[in-house]
Amino acid sequence: MTNLKNPSSPADGYRGRFAPSPTGPLHAGSLVAALGSWLDARQNQGKWLLRIEDLDTPRCIPGADQEIMRQLLACGLSWDEEPSWQSKHQERYQNALERLNQLQTIYPCTCSRQTIASALEAQGMITPRNQEIIYPGTCRPDEMKVNGMLHTSRVDIAWRLALPPNLSIEFEDLALGKEQQDLNRAVGDFVLRRRDGLFTYQLAVVVDDAEQGITHIVRGQDLLSNTARQIYLQKILGYPTPSYLHLPLVLDEHGEKLSKQTLATAIHTENEQQALNELCKAATHLGLRNLPDGNDISIAEWLLAATQAWSRKITSS
Repeated sequence: MTNLKNPSSPADGYRGRFAPSPTGPLHAGSLVAALGSWLDARQNQGKWLLRIEDLDTPRCIPGADQEIMRQLLACGLSWDEEPSWQSKHQERYQNALERLNQLQTIYPCTCSRQTIASALEAQGMITPRNQEIIYPGTCRPDEMKVNGMLHTSRVDIAWRLALPPNLSIEFEDLALGKEQQDLNRAVGDFVLRRRDGLFTYQLAVVVDDAEQGITHIVRGQDLLSNTARQIYLQKILGYPTPSYLHLPLVLDEHGEKLSKQTLATAIHTENEQQALNELCKAATHLGLRNLPDGNDISIAEWLLAATQAWSRKITSS
């Protein structure tokens, strides 16, 4: 793992979170994210929250949220407040969209993915597989001066955030150092509510982090490319920007990120020894050294040693 930078301000009021999607049980990659965020919260004597990100209902599996919670507790990763489910907070996302509408920063879009791909192809731009499709601005009005656009009678439309020109976002990642993204070139105007009426991850995560007072976000590097969008949304909505720390991904034998889509197998937590074995593998991936091997030690004792190792890693950077 890349060396961690010391946070500019330590721990008073530290609030972190782990936010899995209930599309299946935890796998090795998601345990790395859970353990890293938990250790950072514990090392900072802060709070660690659990948020179930179940907005994308077609992908959610019934009962997966309960299985994730069981696995976390089997690994000793307990949370400090009542868990939260995004599906129960639709009103807060709608209110944020209304606010952006008042600020005249969103507009309706009827483009399908195929329409966007065809428009890009006509411009000589082919988007490689698994890369962000840059929106070409097909539906963007010439002037963003119409308030109340959100209340159109059409329902089969998406709502996009209109980006100002030359929008470059810089931030300091506590693991990776200085990061920068040109949002116009990287993604273009991005969707906040989909054509099927579902709010997107980008909007929901920003609103939830603000509502829950999250100060530190520790997550996998697969979400690094989302950070600039989220920071820009935070600025528009008047929210504080948390500190970010992105963890190295666990890859499969083909070099792809472990995920449910790549058929990643669930971690084994049926007994304490299995859970300890999974924790040891996750800690090794995080670059934590000189930890107990998981034999003849309780999970609580192992986690205490891992928290101390995390602290040493941060302070030595």
